Amino acid sequence: MEFKELIDKVKNLPYGRNANRYDFSLVLSENKGTCSSKHAFLKDFADKNEIENVKLYIGIFKMNEANTPKLGDLLLRNNIEYIPEAHCYLKINQIPVDVTTSDSFYDKIKQNIMEEIEIIPNQVSDFKVEYHKAFLKKWIIETNQNNTFEEIWEIREQCIEKLSI
Repeated sequence: MEFKELIDKVKNLPYGRNANRYDFSLVLSENKGTCSSKHAFLKDFADKNEIENVKLYIGIFKMNEANTPKLGDLLLRNNIEYIPEAHCYLKINQIPVDVTTSDSFYDKIKQNIMEEIEIIPNQVSDFKVEYHKAFLKKWIIETNQNNTFEEIWEIREQCIEKLSI
């Protein structure tokens, strides 16, 4: 299978968490994946097949009502304009490629990206979570949030749950 065909196949798989977040091959066998598992799977495939100029990124973006309309009422109810959220995507020849869903989420968030770092596939699990939590803790202090880290993380979990419906 050509890489372009594989990208299209993964892009059209439903969004959903895999049984084991450390096993990217489950994207194909379980026929679903998240931004982390789908992009790590493709980056891993590219590396194993010596496909050059494919890079994996974590971008922290301002998750708000404008780029994620389903969350407007939840954010408003908690008096929060946005929550920094971690999102994975690829850059192929420096061009962003987002296969999370059939239409690119990256296009909706690109102007709201606060920070991005390049990672390797096995960093989409534990490292991504720790990086995201550290970013949130710093953001809470810098922006004088009225909520604790635990409260912000719980609101974020509610947001993710709402997006999975």
